[in-house]
Amino acid sequence: MDRGTLVKTPTKLTVGDFLARWLRDYVATNTRPRSYEGYEVICRVHLVPNLGHIPLKALQPAHLQAFYAEQLKNGRKDGKEGGLSARSVLHHHRVLSEALTHAVKWGLVGRNVAEAVDPPRPTRKEMATLDAAGVQRLLEAAQGTPYHAALHLAIYSGMRRSELCGLRWQDVDLALGTASVCQVLHVLRGGRRVFMEPKSAKGRRLIALSPAAVLALRAHRERVEADYAKMEKPLAPSDLVFAWADGSPMLPDTLTHGYEKIAKRAGIYGVVRLHDLRHTHASLMLRQGVHPKIVQERLGHSTISVTLDTYSHVTPGLQEQAALRFEQELATAQPVSA
Repeated sequence: MDRGTLVKTPTKLTVGDFLARWLRDYVATNTRPRSYEGYEVICRVHLVPNLGHIPLKALQPAHLQAFYAEQLKNGRKDGKEGGLSARSVLHHHRVLSEALTHAVKWGLVGRNVAEAVDPPRPTRKEMATLDAAGVQRLLEAAQGTPYHAALHLAIYSGMRRSELCGLRWQDVDLALGTASVCQVLHVLRGGRRVFMEPKSAKGRRLIALSPAAVLALRAHRERVEADYAKMEKPLAPSDLVFAWADGSPMLPDTLTHGYEKIAKRAGIYGVVRLHDLRHTHASLMLRQGVHPKIVQERLGHSTISVTLDTYSHVTPGLQEQAALRFEQELATAQPVSA
């Protein structure tokens, strides 16, 4: 009472009741459908069964610390024994902490107890990328498949799979050599397909395409136009770049499954994922001396710090090159006579 943080919360309001209210009143109206699904699953499968019975105002840091420890030990819900990874438990912590932040804003509790808890610290995984020879081997294995053009553009642009699947012909300028990321395609539970704008302002971007990428897209467009001509249907600007012969979209999971089959032929299955083609694009550009700011803009990262943190494994080599160039510059400088 002296600190002014005493909150009159209904004694019967449990953590489970609050999370249901938070999902309904905030998450459903302020986040994207895909994000809502992720939050809802974490609450329903993990948070509510373990913490839902506790009165909200009685929730303590010790409850959360014990919950995280149990999740690490026995948290799997897929029928297999064992615990969840530290990264998964950290994600649960972040969702719960965000929910409790709103509980404070709504005057339901006086503090966010999650801020007093130390969540697990996941270890950084070694990033898997392809070198130039690996890229060529993958693209050769993809020749003659419906996925070649999409994988080619993924490597040459760094676009995400949802961005590739949402790309329309009106977003591509083959004369200027550019691709605009204006919409993404997601598939929600139940199979509902949703086209929406990129998640952030930085995600909506213009990507310059190399001549090789333009040639690959030109060849792909010619094949698509030939398929449409057989159906006596013109190719419209709003048609998707990567779609099936009937115009139905190539779904993100379908692209992943297609990539995995090709990766087996290329000998990289289980080592380099589809998303790692995006990492490959960024790593190769950074190693070639491209400024990180340009790489950030091509990938659509919110800040340059995200780019630098994600690709810190490339930094040592860049620093060695920079130190060498610095020394060479001083070595060639002529002394100024007094």
